[in-house]
Amino acid sequence: MKKLFSIVVALLALSSASLALAAPRVLIVATSHEQMGDTDEKTGLWLSELTHPYHELKKAGFEVEIASIKGGAVPVDARSLADDDAVNFEFLASPQTRSLLDNTRKLADVSPKRYQAILFAGGHGTVWDFPKSPAVNSVASAIFESGGYVAALCHGPAALLNVTGPDGKPIIAGKKVAGFSNVEEKAVGLVEVVPYLLQDELTALGANYQEGKAWESFVVQDGRIITGQNPQSAAELGRVLAKALKK
Repeated sequence: MKKLFSIVVALLALSSASLALAAPRVLIVATSHEQMGDTDEKTGLWLSELTHPYHELKKAGFEVEIASIKGGAVPVDARSLADDDAVNFEFLASPQTRSLLDNTRKLADVSPKRYQAILFAGGHGTVWDFPKSPAVNSVASAIFESGGYVAALCHGPAALLNVTGPDGKPIIAGKKVAGFSNVEEKAVGLVEVVPYLLQDELTALGANYQEGKAWESFVVQDGRIITGQNPQSAAELGRVLAKALKK
């Protein structure tokens, strides 16, 4: 009996050690919104803002899962497919990764306890559905409060407009954050189409908005909040998050 007990204790210890050594798991969240305001245009996820961080995180040895606001297939902004992007091509060409985009879990159905970080990918669709989703706040807040990282890219920081801490205050208040700039929104001609300018909303909530040069990679880390300004920041944001998770 003592021998059996010793074996059970040893197995439990081995199991605990395996869990401790397990690679951190990151949840990337995509928009489910595909209508560009009151126009006839379609929008959705800006593909590289998911694929590039995914690629960098996987390369660093992390587990990555994908969810969306409604679940199911993620709408992809057709304009984000126009570039000659090898990472996008590889992601879409592989049945394994393409299926991740076509069969996402509904964000409200995921357990935040599974993840050490959450990353909100961008695309114009996010400015409509991210702030209105109760799951964005509940999942991101739980991960953040447990010591995890919250990252967001381009228009993805729209998710942070309603993410609060235990005190009920926005987690971005007093924090350095980046996001799609007013200059860039004007450049794409959508100032009158989007429901708000992300830079202005982040600033209004007390964030210390940081702005890099338009269309150049710019990533800001302030504690456990990591944000990037535009699509060009996608790979760097993935690398910064990977480095943070390895500490």
